[in-house]
Amino acid sequence: MSSESAKSGLFGRESEIARLSGLVRGLRDGGSALVVRGEPGIGKSALLTAAADAGRDAGLRVLSTAGTQAEFHLPYAGLHRLLHPARLDDEALPDPQRRALAAALGLIDAAVPDLYLVALATLNLLVEAASRTPLLVLADDGQWLDPPTAGVLSFVARRLEAEPVALVATLRDGVPCALAEAGLPELVLPPLSDAAAARLLDARAPGMDPRTRRRLLDEGAGNPLALVELTGEWRDQGAGLLSSPWLPLTERLERAFGARLGDLPAATRALLLVAALDDGTTLEEAVAAAAVLTAGPVAHDDLAPGIRAGLIEPDAAQIRFRHPLMRSAIYQAVTLPQRRAGHAALAEALARQSGERASDRRIWHRASAAARPDEEIAAELDTMAARVAQRGAPTEAVTALEQAAKLTEDARLRADRLLRAADQAVELGGRDVVVRLLRQTELLPLTSRQQAQLRWIRGTLNDGSDGRATGPQVLAALAESVAADGRPEEALRILWSAALQCFWIEPGAEARRRIVAAAESLPVPAANPLLLAILAYAAPLDRGAVVIDGLRELAEQPVIDPQAARLLGSAAVLVGAFEQVESFSAAALPGLRAQGRLYLLTRSLAQQAWSAVHRTNLNVAIPAAEEAARLALETDQPQMYGTAVSTQAMLAAVRGEPDRARELAARAEAMSVATGVRPVLATVQMARGLAALGEGRHEEAYEHLRRLHDPADPSYQLALRCYVAAAWADAAAGSGNAGAARGVLRELEEVARMTPAPALHVGLPLARALLADPADAQARFADALAADHARWPFARAYVQVAYGEWLLDQGDPGSARPLLRTARDTFDALGVVPWGDRARRGLRACGEASADRVLTARDKLTPVELHIARLAAEGLSDEEIGEQVYLSRRTVGAHLEQLLPKLGIDSRADLPALRRDRAD
Repeated sequence: MSSESAKSGLFGRESEIARLSGLVRGLRDGGSALVVRGEPGIGKSALLTAAADAGRDAGLRVLSTAGTQAEFHLPYAGLHRLLHPARLDDEALPDPQRRALAAALGLIDAAVPDLYLVALATLNLLVEAASRTPLLVLADDGQWLDPPTAGVLSFVARRLEAEPVALVATLRDGVPCALAEAGLPELVLPPLSDAAAARLLDARAPGMDPRTRRRLLDEGAGNPLALVELTGEWRDQGAGLLSSPWLPLTERLERAFGARLGDLPAATRALLLVAALDDGTTLEEAVAAAAVLTAGPVAHDDLAPGIRAGLIEPDAAQIRFRHPLMRSAIYQAVTLPQRRAGHAALAEALARQSGERASDRRIWHRASAAARPDEEIAAELDTMAARVAQRGAPTEAVTALEQAAKLTEDARLRADRLLRAADQAVELGGRDVVVRLLRQTELLPLTSRQQAQLRWIRGTLNDGSDGRATGPQVLAALAESVAADGRPEEALRILWSAALQCFWIEPGAEARRRIVAAAESLPVPAANPLLLAILAYAAPLDRGAVVIDGLRELAEQPVIDPQAARLLGSAAVLVGAFEQVESFSAAALPGLRAQGRLYLLTRSLAQQAWSAVHRTNLNVAIPAAEEAARLALETDQPQMYGTAVSTQAMLAAVRGEPDRARELAARAEAMSVATGVRPVLATVQMARGLAALGEGRHEEAYEHLRRLHDPADPSYQLALRCYVAAAWADAAAGSGNAGAARGVLRELEEVARMTPAPALHVGLPLARALLADPADAQARFADALAADHARWPFARAYVQVAYGEWLLDQGDPGSARPLLRTARDTFDALGVVPWGDRARRGLRACGEASADRVLTARDKLTPVELHIARLAAEGLSDEEIGEQVYLSRRTVGAHLEQLLPKLGIDSRADLPALRRDRAD
């Protein structure tokens, strides 16, 4: 942008300039991110230019990138533009991160891991560079950044609080993108005030007659670029401008820019056309393509007329348009055949270059130049789709396959490409894209296999939680058909989609039986992880014993793939094998982190947190739930966010924070009630029940927990309801509802005869005692006390406090006292405050005073600090901790500096051993 244009764009922006200046000045004390939003021409780029000048004046290093529509489909093109020219030193990065970033930038021939490993590498690279000189990172036209780059910058922007890095991005209103949805602070640029607009117009065109001046102010509507361009039109047309029809702002500006194109020499027009179409924008490339387009000589000097016309800026290395609208204006000013000719010329010019990036760009231009189906180009796009998917850009792979389908004449092959695109789009969560692709496919003659694939993809658009998925019975029938064709692995995937619906919704017993029968008929090993997960989700009680046996068998294997371990941990939750959840999570999480698989990592953390709450392993549950909630938002998984938040509600309940428990429960419920997400709604009722129970409001607790056992209630979830038997019975007994609760107890006893689920069997002895007839109560309590509670300390302490209270009621404080004392100490160690207070009340009734509970690290630290403290206590370096929690090394160090004083210690060597299996 020229200095004149920049000054025009800054008219009346004193407060916005001050905000950016403050961001720059405060950078040495900590980083920040800012999104500048507004309509085209409102002055976003001018503010970015001002920020860059202020940054350089303050001694900052400025890195910049910009999005272009032509580069939108090239993965990591924007990141390449940001990082590669800067030559940042990547030697300090861990090898997996260095290789991931190099692969993303096309510097090595290797598969790119998930986006988030590239993002973590980018964060650490920027932070390392900023440790020498603070960095200002600028991204103009962020709405046109390729999705992987936008995702990386969103990730980085959320993690700059403790870093000397500032990121400022501009976004055009009305264009969705990852940066727009990242929840970053925003600076919205409104139209100029009437006074500022008048000052700008008068500065540009002094002496304008009042009538024309009023018309231009009205037409400009406070848009700086519009006012500047309209003054140019006034100079050209004079009073004739008043007869021009009103046009929408963007169209008006684009016509103003495009009108200048026709008066330029042919060579200049060709240069500007290929630059508008090109995603490389280098001058040499544009000259080569323009020469092909004109079939004559083209030189650098041919740009001079475009510079004089005010369309482009002088630059020795590239063609820089004075404003992004000029690019689209030129694009719209030419005919479709002229655009195709421009793309063909660029493809020919790119054929002379080597490298994968040049090859991909050549393919896109060839595809854009094609006027009719062309299988050669379609096949190249198909090959490129596989390549960019491997490079970590599934969105671009979907686009390439869809474009390949458009150029495919053979209907069967076209359908195949559309279906593969739709299958990949499902994994991205792109419902609208999937629907569009499937509609195109439905118009084609399909083979039976393609029809089956189409139905399955439609069924897996979601997991059934919003009621729009293909029913599980239909999916089971489809799996049976696919299996009959000799494709058991494909059938297994289809059945997994059906089984997932059995978790999120309640499809009924018949659907569950059919899924199980189809799965068990497949010729796959009995301990196949996906088969075990299907059985656990579709029939967690009927097949609980089979699944638990399979889990134990696989747990003995020395190496388990992280994704398989995540599946097995998920299955263990459903069958109540919470100890197995911990072991499989421990196997899955490091690998998922190392691979940057944040989508799956979120799910693994959520299941780990849920089961850890039920085992009252709060050192694990607190950071896992917090991280799951944070990552669920970043990875756009609303169901996992609801799961994590409802789990945090349970945590708040057992930690003695009932108001927070209710607030979190309400938040999770609001997200889930409309779509009937049963696991979340069940967890919400658990949290509310536990909060009420902790406050001694047994009737309220009973009403919340009763809903879990009513099949007509949306909170009913076949398996999860079984794992709060003790609390349910406690609420019933304390509220005078023991008689009514015995029917549910008999049902749970039947379930217990069916499955060895540890989480059910560990709670039933106390439930029997609490709901027993008075004559049988003591014997039942004795049985409960003698039950095996190994590795279930909370369950044992729960028996002790309930038995102690019963003994008090029977007038035997001497026998109650040791039980209550032991229970108090266990509850205190576990951090379950309401239950510890309950034991203290019992002891006071026995005439014994209790010291206050000693606060532990868990009570003093935030969830993130607790996570970092535990990892540091295990001996991990700041760099290794950063890889675990997706933060930079410097941010980890800042957290450690803050948490050590909270614990009253001076060195990380003095950190308590906050291991997974301890209760400190």
